[in-house]
Amino acid sequence: MIFRRALALAVCFALTPAVTSAVLAQTSAEFITASAAELKNPHDLKLSPDGRYLFVADVGNNRIAVLDPRSLAFITAFGADHQSGTHDIDFDSDGRAYVADTHNGRVIIYEMDGAKATRIGALSARIRGPEGVLAHPNGRIYVGGAWSGNVVAYEGGKIVFELNGLSSPHDLALAPNGDIWLSDAGNDRMLLLSPDLKVKRELKGPPYNFDGVRYQDILTDGTIIAADKNNHQVKVIAADGKLLLILGSGQAGKGPGQFRTPEGIEAQGETLWISDSGNDRIVKYRLSIK
Repeated sequence: MIFRRALALAVCFALTPAVTSAVLAQTSAEFITASAAELKNPHDLKLSPDGRYLFVADVGNNRIAVLDPRSLAFITAFGADHQSGTHDIDFDSDGRAYVADTHNGRVIIYEMDGAKATRIGALSARIRGPEGVLAHPNGRIYVGGAWSGNVVAYEGGKIVFELNGLSSPHDLALAPNGDIWLSDAGNDRMLLLSPDLKVKRELKGPPYNFDGVRYQDILTDGTIIAADKNNHQVKVIAADGKLLLILGSGQAGKGPGQFRTPEGIEAQGETLWISDSGNDRIVKYRLSIK
């Protein structure tokens, strides 16, 4: 989404040759708050379809933690009795949740009643260590097998497409036209895939200089917001590939504009939520893109 209101730039960023001062003057992010909940290495996160809850893959606690998206206060959690190494969550058009239960080698499907989850099934064929899941509007469920080096598309519980030859693939995020952005973390790149998993585009090398790019979210105008884990940064990239903003100095830290191995991204309107994983917290920013 394109935002009209300019905000003061209240974060640290690294300037690269591809990021002009004019661009930076129009793209900014302002720190709002950080969570105090007892999280352990939180990864990807997702708003509930009604926007009432922020669901967080709480890896070290083997669960999905549920926070208030406004205050970041802890509400409840589920899955600690059967999940292991939980990495990602997404929702389909019927409100069902799909959770990457990574260490158990499956994606668990839940019926949701507010923040209450009831297990109804799982997907596990031809994936090992799933770390990313996307419930696509086309009805397919796309899963990134980080340990198996592949992406699998399920339809009606059966595999219909598969992409191999990847290195620790993580998040899958929906582009406005129905294509899919994939973070191929071990290859330090992002790939744009068609719904039948054909590679259409690659973002790699300068000016992005990804180092273990992990989870991302895509705005309605195609802008990509990606967590660049090992650079301790979050990068904002326009739909045409222009690097708009880098949040984080490139050194691990804790405080406004600082991160330690960030992993998860969620955006809605002007609000940006980030899993500052190495600091065991969720941080909230106000984002402005003109």
